[in-house]
Amino acid sequence: MKTNSMVKKFAALTLALAMALTLAACGNTSSGSSASSTGGSADSGGAPVESGSTGEASSFTVAIVKQMDHPSLDEISNAITARLDEISQESGISIAYEVYSGQDDESVLNQIGAQVITDGVDAIIPIATTAAQLMTVAAEETKTPVIYAAVSDPATADLLDIDYVTGTCDALNTEFILDMMLAQNPDTQKVGLLYSLSEPNSTTPIAEAKEYLEAEGIAYEEFTANTNDEVIAAAGALVAAGVDAVFTPTDNKIQSAELAIAPDFIEAGIPHYTGADSFVRNGAFATCGVNYTLLGTETADLAYEMLSNGMEGKEDYYLSQGGIITVNTETADAMGLDYSMFNDMGQVVEVITTED
Repeated sequence: MKTNSMVKKFAALTLALAMALTLAACGNTSSGSSASSTGGSADSGGAPVESGSTGEASSFTVAIVKQMDHPSLDEISNAITARLDEISQESGISIAYEVYSGQDDESVLNQIGAQVITDGVDAIIPIATTAAQLMTVAAEETKTPVIYAAVSDPATADLLDIDYVTGTCDALNTEFILDMMLAQNPDTQKVGLLYSLSEPNSTTPIAEAKEYLEAEGIAYEEFTANTNDEVIAAAGALVAAGVDAVFTPTDNKIQSAELAIAPDFIEAGIPHYTGADSFVRNGAFATCGVNYTLLGTETADLAYEMLSNGMEGKEDYYLSQGGIITVNTETADAMGLDYSMFNDMGQVVEVITTED
């Protein structure tokens, strides 16, 4: 999704946060506490919570709601909690938080939403699009601030123009990733598009990829999947179709199966270009996108800013700046791929395959 005139750079947010930290009233220092949950009530460890709209609160309670457990969302969640702990230490304000996983199940996410509203949390930080949508619905009556993380297309997700909702956007530069694909192999004739129809994050980048490939006269094969078994089967179908490369956007369903499908693509000599570095750390070839640790940190800063000073004047969303090319060197070596041309396209970070 392209940025619009309403998107502010995080430099402005950082300045605002620094001012908030300087002006914050002193209180009892307490680092945040975290516990995993799938929707039941739990002790958030919080003292009584005062209003979060005046900048005078001595404590806040926050619910962090992951759409599901997988490396990208875990990385974001870990960065959010680490930054909330830092903010608590820096400001002297107690920030108690609890981390929930929706298990990629809308009924579980709805239960979590109802529970955290009943618990009276001061803010909800949902991670990924479906979680953001359902937490927004849960908070509709109470207007509890919702500060989402990693929604790639807030407009398609219907998250704009809501006075109690804002967040960080990890919009993908699809054209640049496909430029990388053709720079690495100018003879690319057929590209596989692998994604899930149930992932709103994939809608816009897949449409952009089709438009790009059609303009270049490059054929494409399109396969969708919603479960790990379906992803594995779709990857096998792309190998059988003889594609020269595969593109997947920031799709949580596909990412969850990356460790299973990467060996098949490697054996077939098919580079997998993806929308996030978590894919690449699980065996995909390359990406150019957002650093999710940085995005999580930015989201925590934004949440504290909204809690301290209120939601008035907030933007619909804040774009997290990407531009980092990540390459899996083990995958490149196994396929004999030269990626030196990427050095002329941006900052290149080399990683190896891990299972986290």
